[in-house]
Amino acid sequence: MTTVRQRKKINPCNQNQIKPHSEKSTKFNIQGISSPATWRMLCYIVGGMFALIFGLLMTYYVATLHENDLWFSSIKEVEREISFRTECGLYYSYYKQMLYAPSLKQGITNLIYDNKTESMRTINILARMNVYQEVILAILYKYLPFWNYLEPVYFYIYTVFGLQTMYVTALYINSWLLSGTWLSGALTALWYIVNRVDTTRVEFTIPLRENWALPFFAVQIAGITYLLRSDLTAIKERMAFIVVFISTFMFSLTWQFNQFVLLIQALVLFILDCADLIPATKVTRLYLIQVICLLVVCLLQFVNTMILGSLLLSFVLAAVLMRRLQKRYKGRNPVRRIWNLTIHVVLVLCLTVFINKITKNALNLQSDEHIFKFIQAKLGFGRTRDFDASLYLCEEAFRQLPFDTFERFSDTLLLYPYIFVLFILTLAAVTTIISNLRSPESNNTDKKEKRASFVKSDVAYNLIHTILFGCLALSTMRMKYLWTSHVCVFASFGLFSIEVWGIMLRCLRLYTPQRTSILRYSVSIFVIIYLLLKFWPRIMEELSELREFYDPDTVQLMNWIKLNTPNNAVFAGSMQLLAGVKLCTGRVLTNHPHYEDKPLRERTKQVYQIYAKRSPEDVHHILKSFGTDYVILEDSICYERRHGRGCRLRDLLDLDNGHIMDGPGDNDPDLKPSPSPRFCDEIKRDLPSYTKHFTRVFKNKTFHVYRLSRKAAVK
Repeated sequence: MTTVRQRKKINPCNQNQIKPHSEKSTKFNIQGISSPATWRMLCYIVGGMFALIFGLLMTYYVATLHENDLWFSSIKEVEREISFRTECGLYYSYYKQMLYAPSLKQGITNLIYDNKTESMRTINILARMNVYQEVILAILYKYLPFWNYLEPVYFYIYTVFGLQTMYVTALYINSWLLSGTWLSGALTALWYIVNRVDTTRVEFTIPLRENWALPFFAVQIAGITYLLRSDLTAIKERMAFIVVFISTFMFSLTWQFNQFVLLIQALVLFILDCADLIPATKVTRLYLIQVICLLVVCLLQFVNTMILGSLLLSFVLAAVLMRRLQKRYKGRNPVRRIWNLTIHVVLVLCLTVFINKITKNALNLQSDEHIFKFIQAKLGFGRTRDFDASLYLCEEAFRQLPFDTFERFSDTLLLYPYIFVLFILTLAAVTTIISNLRSPESNNTDKKEKRASFVKSDVAYNLIHTILFGCLALSTMRMKYLWTSHVCVFASFGLFSIEVWGIMLRCLRLYTPQRTSILRYSVSIFVIIYLLLKFWPRIMEELSELREFYDPDTVQLMNWIKLNTPNNAVFAGSMQLLAGVKLCTGRVLTNHPHYEDKPLRERTKQVYQIYAKRSPEDVHHILKSFGTDYVILEDSICYERRHGRGCRLRDLLDLDNGHIMDGPGDNDPDLKPSPSPRFCDEIKRDLPSYTKHFTRVFKNKTFHVYRLSRKAAVK
């Protein structure tokens, strides 16, 4: 029985008598501080601080590399703009255009009714290209006092570099969620930083769409990882769905290839659903998030038909319909369940193709056909002479992932843990699938999540994710940045995972909880120490290297155009160069690098006849049909040696025109000699047949600019 008594007065003579009580209180306070809840909170604080520190370090790293490589702070404005190569310059030009617009309304109107990006055509830039980020940044810069502290170009590049903080933090958190320890996140961030060559190219391709989109994609993956946990409360689950929705929307808004990346993610969810590794209700909700986000982006892009005709929407519709219509066998017979599952997969794929064909025919959609031609040729379904597909196939970025990538991964100790973890978890996933096939299927979500005992739902998602995106990266080097960052997450999680080490030790009959804990921490901490000791001096040396931007020929060309041509002059040339012409001079273009439009692809092929074997009358007629005033010829293209025979631009044009290629080597029997010499070479001889139509007005070591005669050539 508890009673309340009056507190006694403290007698100095009895001071020694209360010492044991004080010691007891101190012990109680220490126990309170070391309680699991307090310790967990301390871990969250320390882990969160390190996540932010690593993210900021990555931002500082790439920003310093960019400055040191170009001496960006000291070069002229035109040199800064030229440093935004190819399509990067095109995207940045719309940020610049919005900044200098007299008003916000006029700036938006100029984008919606743009007649300078493609001559003799008025196009909607907001519908055709994913440039909302440039619009938002320009509005923030104009209407908030950033201009007091930063130049417009620095506001832009620091925003993109700042997204690397979010990117690294999201990777860190994803690894932390999977492994249960923030040390795994620290190893992930370290691997991402020391493998910078293979994880990002943001420091030299700043405005590229992937540099805006991939940080949001990493947040989305971390959100899905958290969402697939089985112990979430309703509020936590709702918050996870909100994070996934916002990040999916931002990812979709900032990259034109969103539908293809989300399609692979939908395939990951479909595989996990078929294998009964994650609850069907969560799969359906994630499908719904993908569809809603794409449709909202479609509306923001003024009903972009490329999104409406995407394979993703067709696949999700087919998967949900077949899930509702087909009665799946839930009995104990594994053979019957496999047969039923096979029929389900085939029906979903066939229905996807059927829906997609109907949609594209109804919309008369041809914007993305070059991508499917490229994929078809990439998979080896016949040799293609298609000009657009060949442009991709001949570029190194769209070839297979080079072997030296794995050598660099080996040097950073990333490759071996990744293969080890991938092997262990694949075996665990296969074992789980077999176990699920042998047991009757349950409609109860809690029971279903408990059945996947060999590999948890969040781990299973990341496993299939890394496998599918790994296959994509192996086939196409340009897509490796979707995979390599996740390799860091997956390998780090595996080294710190109790489950992975437990599976291995159980197989060796050496399992004890203490041994598992010792292994997971000792091996992982050894790797962290190795990376710090080996790569910290390298990073410091890299940050101390100073270079300078140097491209005097292009600078001379841009300055000449600004000073010697009318503001409404129309320029023809290579896609890459014309993007810089638009950014640096604001002149009208005939073509540009944003290739997701069939009329533009046809126009580009026609403009590129300047590098083919065509007569001056033909070339003049073609260029005049696009309103061209000036044409820029590049020696680096006319006399290209970077690619081998059959992949040079002039070879692709010869093949498309049915002409025999230059140089020694075999030619297809249907190819014939051209009656005309190569235009870009022959025009330099200043023959009367050429000077009648073209007048040279500028020349340096790299570029030749010709003004077209006003009189149209007679065909």
